[in-house]
Amino acid sequence: MATSILVVEDDPEIRELLVFTLTREGYNVIEADTAEVALQKLDSRVPDLILVDWMLPGMDGVELAKRLRREELTTQTPLVMLTARGEETDKLKSFAGGIDDYITKPFSPRELLARVKALLRRSGKPQNNLVEASGICLDLNSYRMSVHGKEIQISPTEYKLLEVLMRNPDRAFERSQLLDRVWGRQIYVEERTVDVHMLRLRKILKPHGVDTTLQTVRGIGYRFTSIS
Repeated sequence: MATSILVVEDDPEIRELLVFTLTREGYNVIEADTAEVALQKLDSRVPDLILVDWMLPGMDGVELAKRLRREELTTQTPLVMLTARGEETDKLKSFAGGIDDYITKPFSPRELLARVKALLRRSGKPQNNLVEASGICLDLNSYRMSVHGKEIQISPTEYKLLEVLMRNPDRAFERSQLLDRVWGRQIYVEERTVDVHMLRLRKILKPHGVDTTLQTVRGIGYRFTSIS
């Protein structure tokens, strides 16, 4: 799946420009015109980066940023503030609220893209839409997986589960965290379901000698660890 960006902007013309600029660059763009709508979108999918306008109706951009930083799913997600407010005190307030970068309107699309790419690079997000480790390669555009160059058939759910783990190497995920990231908060799924899909993934990877990359963390859940 292509790198995703959530755009939270209430001005239709500016939102259209942002969507056009980012989509043309190959990003998958999710739109929201209020903070409340953005939070609903996050229930089903966590984007790789969030662009948020300050002056939103209802909850403003700074309050949204503070809330996102309190949420486990988005505490590390790069946040960019888009606003016409360019005073130093405004910037300091944004950074204190958890914003990673600050772009003043009107903005240059080229500068916006450069800042987005820099933030994604620093956060470890894939720039060529490939996630690779230990001979396993996930193509985020075509949703294909290969091991040592050989394409392997895999279900969409198992692909997403493997993607979450590979994007966060050596991080131990609780089953509930994996459920939120893979299935979404709006769908009720028993934690046992994670175990079933992990078992299937290991069976898929075992013939290729890379099943040990999927490790059980006793009392917690699972992690992906590269092997030499």
